[in-house]
Amino acid sequence: MAVTVHEDMDGVEKEPEKELVRPKLTGGNKGVLKQNREFLDFFWDIAKPDRDIRLKAIEGLIEYLKKTEKPDELKYSLKRLVDGLSHAREDARTGHSLALAQLLSVFEDIQLQSILDQIKEKNSLQALQKKQIRNVAFGNFFGVLAISQSTRLSKEPQVLLECVRLLQRISQFSEHLRDLPRKTMVDLLSETSQEVFEEVLLGALKSDLTSALSTPEHLELLLVAMQKFPEVLKPQKLKKLLGSTTVITQENIPKLVDVLKTAARSVKKERHLPTVAVDLLEVSLREDSFDLFWNEIILNGLMKDQPGPSHYMCFRLLGGALPLLSVQQLRQALSGEVMRHYGEHVVVAQQPDRFKIAPEMDVYVKQFLQGCDDPDKQLAVMVGFNQLTNQGYPVIPSFWKVVECLQPAALERYVDWLKGMFLRPQLENCLDFTTRRQKENQGASGKSDEPVLRMRKWILPRLTSIVENHQVKKEEDLVMDIARFIFFHAFFTAKKSTPDIPETENMPSVALDEKTRASVFSGFFGLLQHLNHLPVQGESSDDVAPKKQLHGVTADGSTWLFCLIQYADMLLSQTSYVQSVKPFTAEQKSAWDSMMKSVESLQKKAKKSQTPETSAFQLLFLLVGINIFKAPEESVELIQDIQSCMVKVNAKKSKRKKKADAEEEEEEPHWVEVLVEILLSLLSQPSRLIRQVCKTVFGRICPHVTQGAITAILDVLDPSKATEDSALVVTDESKAMKRKSDSDEDDEDEETDIKKQKVKAEGDEEEEEESDSSDDDDEDDNNDNEEVDQNFRLELMKVLQGQNAPATEADNSDDDELDDDAMMKLDGNIASLFAEQKKRIQAKKDEREKLRKEKVLIRDFRIKVLDLVEVFLDKQSANPLVLGMIEPLLLVVESGMSSDKEQQEIDFLRKAADIFKNTLCRGKQYCKNVDDRKAELHDLLERLLTRAQKLSDSAVALYYFSAALYLVKVLRGVPAEGATKQEAVESQGKSMGNLDVERVTGLFRQALESFMTRRNSPLTGAMFIDLFNRLPVFSSNLLDMLVGYITGGLREHQQGQACAIMLRGLQSRDIQQLLAGPRWMELCQKTVEKVTESLGQGLEMKNKIVQEKIIKALELSLFLIKNIRTQKLEVSLEPIQKALVSMNEKHDFHKSGHMEDIYWSVMKLFGVQKPKIVKTKKAEEKPVTEQTPEAEAKKKKGFLPETKIRKNRKKPAVVEEKPAAKQPSKPTAAAATGGEGEPGKNKRKRKRKNRNRKHTGGGGGGGGGEVASDQSAAKKAKTVDESPAEKPKIVDQTPAKKDQTEPKGNKKKKQKKAAAE
Repeated sequence: MAVTVHEDMDGVEKEPEKELVRPKLTGGNKGVLKQNREFLDFFWDIAKPDRDIRLKAIEGLIEYLKKTEKPDELKYSLKRLVDGLSHAREDARTGHSLALAQLLSVFEDIQLQSILDQIKEKNSLQALQKKQIRNVAFGNFFGVLAISQSTRLSKEPQVLLECVRLLQRISQFSEHLRDLPRKTMVDLLSETSQEVFEEVLLGALKSDLTSALSTPEHLELLLVAMQKFPEVLKPQKLKKLLGSTTVITQENIPKLVDVLKTAARSVKKERHLPTVAVDLLEVSLREDSFDLFWNEIILNGLMKDQPGPSHYMCFRLLGGALPLLSVQQLRQALSGEVMRHYGEHVVVAQQPDRFKIAPEMDVYVKQFLQGCDDPDKQLAVMVGFNQLTNQGYPVIPSFWKVVECLQPAALERYVDWLKGMFLRPQLENCLDFTTRRQKENQGASGKSDEPVLRMRKWILPRLTSIVENHQVKKEEDLVMDIARFIFFHAFFTAKKSTPDIPETENMPSVALDEKTRASVFSGFFGLLQHLNHLPVQGESSDDVAPKKQLHGVTADGSTWLFCLIQYADMLLSQTSYVQSVKPFTAEQKSAWDSMMKSVESLQKKAKKSQTPETSAFQLLFLLVGINIFKAPEESVELIQDIQSCMVKVNAKKSKRKKKADAEEEEEEPHWVEVLVEILLSLLSQPSRLIRQVCKTVFGRICPHVTQGAITAILDVLDPSKATEDSALVVTDESKAMKRKSDSDEDDEDEETDIKKQKVKAEGDEEEEEESDSSDDDDEDDNNDNEEVDQNFRLELMKVLQGQNAPATEADNSDDDELDDDAMMKLDGNIASLFAEQKKRIQAKKDEREKLRKEKVLIRDFRIKVLDLVEVFLDKQSANPLVLGMIEPLLLVVESGMSSDKEQQEIDFLRKAADIFKNTLCRGKQYCKNVDDRKAELHDLLERLLTRAQKLSDSAVALYYFSAALYLVKVLRGVPAEGATKQEAVESQGKSMGNLDVERVTGLFRQALESFMTRRNSPLTGAMFIDLFNRLPVFSSNLLDMLVGYITGGLREHQQGQACAIMLRGLQSRDIQQLLAGPRWMELCQKTVEKVTESLGQGLEMKNKIVQEKIIKALELSLFLIKNIRTQKLEVSLEPIQKALVSMNEKHDFHKSGHMEDIYWSVMKLFGVQKPKIVKTKKAEEKPVTEQTPEAEAKKKKGFLPETKIRKNRKKPAVVEEKPAAKQPSKPTAAAATGGEGEPGKNKRKRKRKNRNRKHTGGGGGGGGGEVASDQSAAKKAKTVDESPAEKPKIVDQTPAKKDQTEPKGNKKKKQKKAAAE
């Protein structure tokens, strides 16, 4: 604890840090101190703010004193460290105290009494001045702390006694020391032996122990003494000290309550549990007075206080007391008012700006569960927190991470308790509460949800979370038990109890209503999703590490879905004991039985030989089979289709078909196409489980996919066909979506009470929803009213005219008034008319909302279909069918670029583009056997490149160009296996596989020409650079054409891009090997000529595009010169050298650093170095700054260095005074008034006048024009001189600036002298 006080003094008042300045060696102390500079440096480092430096200095000082063994240095060290205890800085005090403690610990011959006397003498408490109190108090405290840390204090009882008395004396300075002296005394007691305490300290601490019930510090001292020395502080001794044999008595309760309230307020900012509260709880347990402590002190004392620090301390004490209490005491503490107030705090403090103590309670519970091995205690704590409910809904979240720490035995009992609460809710055992706001809302609305329904809605996600959380230690039997329980109560009810079905043994005390059944229904399919990703339970990490970890299967290899199907089949067969909520029809029961037979036959085949098709059919049967309980009619048809597909597969494998059957089969669709249609229909349902299973099934049947199946998938993605085909899907699934959304909304409403931190009563929520909907209605009404409904106006006119009411203002008169009966009839007709109009408006809004939802569902469906495309491209990238997917995917990307930018559409476009670019075009595997489709692929390549040149968006053209490069790669093929890289390059240069080099080269030449000659071409230079990167050998055919565009491009941008593309082509090693010899030299010669011509065009560098072109040309020149010299080619470089030299003479590179660097890098190859920038010479400065020595001396008096001069100072201000001197009247008057007591005011007037002259440009007097001209001349001169090489000339302006700060007398004399001249 002492070390903590040393290094962490957050609670103590701090002073600003002062920088240490080491004194210089002067005079008499120079000789001795110079010899011991190493020794003195330790003390300087001990006072440094850096903790590591302090610790290193202390270690060095100890080692130095051990080595030297000089008594005078040891004595000096002690004196220096004692003096540093009262240092003004906290870090210095801490360093000196720790150093003194280590010194006393190492050199045991030092008397502790003498050190304590030095501390008292240095920090005397007598006759203190107010400004010395703080440092003296800290000096004494850190001195005692150092002595206690020396570990020798227990050997000298007398010194210990004096230390305790000194701590008692300085405890009065609580303004500075807070409770540190009392905490130090507690630490001293914990390190003291019983004999020393009884003989020495007990008498000294008697006054403190007697007043233990006055302050938290005194009480903590007593409690620590009782815990440490129970044999000394016996009941008889406590009787003398406190007046009672125990601490917790009925008479002491008021005092203890006050002490705990004080302790709670003292830690309000720190937000932690006071130690005295925990010690008092432990004393109550030892004295067997826990009931008295909890009921009187906590419940009737602290909890009666207003919500605040006292309540928070009770909450923390409840969490800290969990490991100390027995099972009965835990139940008592977790079912009282403390928990009730805690629940109210959790519910009320859900707003973001409120203080929340729930995270702290979670930490307490987690620590308790981790350190407790008793399942009974763990269960008691879990049940206690679960029974804290708000109108039947538990306060703790349904997903509580502390469940991870439960022992398996406790977890099983906890799951049994959850299931029991679901079936027979014992709400009378719950600690239920209702907040004030909820009571008000219920009073206004007059309705609230049933507590039983709310409790059951919470239990379902809690059971699901136990399965979902992989960190929870659970067995397969427990997971299956939870899944069976949820499945049974979602689709079945029990008639009789039977031991074969454990779920029938406990009947629900309250029948499940429709809302609860819908919640269980949606919860079960959510549980299936988690089971599909659940790793194998019961395996250790050692068993899982060597092999791939499986998900969604049990230890024996069966899927969780198959286990639940078996359980459902068993329930359907036990009709005398259970009954289905929605009984199957004969057709549905027949479909179920056939599905089970198919699954069993597939399992038998899988045991003999497992194939992907077998596992795919089995998984699909199980998925559709479990969906019979969700959508029976659709599932029956799907089962029949799947069975017909399976029959076709088996017949094809057995090869027992007749010719007639073969002809008939040719007319029927392929089984893969039917299966794909089934997958598409399943994907239209909003289910993550179905989406994952469909991806898995499609991945297993990918090798058998036909063109028809691919066409069916691509038709869904086709923008022109998707809206027509998917409308039926949306209509079919709208009811299911609505049913699921209703159940999910109920769950979400309950979760928002706790998870979303928006706790309100149901009535309040309904009011808010109604208000929101009414706002939306108003907005829609406003939109509808913008277009006047002429039919409605005519009908209204007829109603008014039928009752002889005035239809217009002109017809209105006092004579034509209706009687009361006619008015009532008219009101009724008008009301009915407006009611019909409101219905029509609502119908329009419903139609628009329906269309919006359909659009959302269609997009979501298309996003899920993209999963199938991605799986096929990933697993069958070498399949020729991939080539037919290029254009449809490009149409998807192109249409997505031009469609609306809603987030869902953006996600769809991003996914489609990513699949096309990364999975298809840049895949490692591609189709290599395209001999029979050579002409087709060349036509496709031509269409892609032609389309890319006609687009208006470069982003879309990029995908078309990438597709063209992919086709070139496919047509080119791969080099022969076993050939070296050079041989492969040579073979590619001679033979390009199925690629028609002449035709394809012409296409790319046409594209390159389009890019270089069109002003707004969608093609970019990056596309052709990518062409040279991916297909360097083929791209070599474009180099001769590309050279001409270095100067023949339409604009400077195209010319610069030609240089960049040419550079990338020349850098390719494949091209260098292919064109080695005369062809390479000829190409380099042509390129050098064109680059020379480009650099010698004499363009101005002001345009950014021109600068980019020059940079690209210089980069190309740099490579050419290096390559020509390295390979020693016979290419003349003199023309390009002359062009570069002329560029330096004509242009200034200072404004483009990158261009300048590249230019001089090129010139360096010709032996020309970059000239150094010469600063302003002093000879040029002399005429400007030459002055008399006297004036120079005066100027230096107020001279500012260059770094301190304000850059925005108006330097021409001095120039303005010179022409002003030609008018004697104005400066003379100004000078005369300047010396009469208001120089600053007149000076400001002159500056303001000068600024006015500057802005008006000479309109303010005779000298104004000259001033303005001088200013402009000065500015021009300044801008000309301020080049990057002459920036130091700023110093030349300082004499002029100095004149402005000279005394007014000097200015006055100069002005008079100038006027006389």
